[in-house]
Amino acid sequence: MKPTENFNDLIKLVQRLRKECPWDRVQTHESIKDNLIEETYEAIETIDENNKAGLKEELGDLLLQVVFHSRMAAETDDFTIKEVIYALQKKLIVRHPHVFDNVKVKDQKDVEENWEKIKLKQGRTSVLEGIPKHMPALIQAQRLQEKAGKVGFDWKHSAEGKKQVWHKLMEELSEFKEAYKSGDKEEIDAEFGDLLFSIVNAGRFLGVKAEDCLRGTNRKFKKRFNYIEEQFREKDRSLSEVSLEEMEDLWQEAKRKES
Repeated sequence: MKPTENFNDLIKLVQRLRKECPWDRVQTHESIKDNLIEETYEAIETIDENNKAGLKEELGDLLLQVVFHSRMAAETDDFTIKEVIYALQKKLIVRHPHVFDNVKVKDQKDVEENWEKIKLKQGRTSVLEGIPKHMPALIQAQRLQEKAGKVGFDWKHSAEGKKQVWHKLMEELSEFKEAYKSGDKEEIDAEFGDLLFSIVNAGRFLGVKAEDCLRGTNRKFKKRFNYIEEQFREKDRSLSEVSLEEMEDLWQEAKRKES
C-alpha cells in the first residue's frame, strides 16, 4: 500500500490497521484518549516554534486520532466518519449566519456575540458551558473570562477601566498576603487561586494570553537552567555541591547571552 492524498484512502488504511495490527485492533476510546491531548500539545509546540514542517506532521497525527476514534465508533454502530463530517459542517453553517444567511455583522466582536447567542438557542443554559473541565487551568480561566466578557461582564476599555484592572490585582494581592499571615492553609489556597485568576483576567483585558506567556517563560527558565547545568558539567561538578550564589551568577550570564 502506498500513501496518497485521498481522504478515503486514509480511512481504508485505518480500517485495515484495526483488522490486521495486534496493537491497533485492541485499542478503545478509553485506552487512547490521552493520545488526543498529547498530539494536541505536540501540535501547539510546533506552532510556538514556528515549525511549519513539524506542524504538518502533527496535524496528521491529530487527524489520525479523529479517523481512528471514528472507525472504532463505526465498528459498534455508534457513528461513522461521514456523520462526524456532516455534524461539523452543520454546526459551522448554523453558527456562521453572517456567511451562509442574511445576518449582518460589523466586526469580530459581533461574530463572537452571535456565536454565544446561537449556542444558547441550541439548548445551553449558560454562556460558560462548553469549556472542558480537564482543560489546563490557565486556559480554562481565560476562556471563562472571555465568555463572560462577551456578554458584558467586563471592564470598560477606557482609562478608568484600566485603573480598575490594576486596582483588582492589588486588591487580590493584598487579600493573599492577609491569608498568608493568618497561616490558614485553606484560605491561603483560595486567595492564591483568586490572585492567579485575577492575573489571567488582567492579561486577557490587556490582550495577553496567560497560557502562551507562561509557556514562553517555562521555555526561558529551562534554557537558562540547562546553561547552568552545562557549565558545571564541564567542570565535573554536581549541582548539589555548588552554592546558590554560583548558580545565580551563571543564571545572570545566561540572561546576558540572550540579549
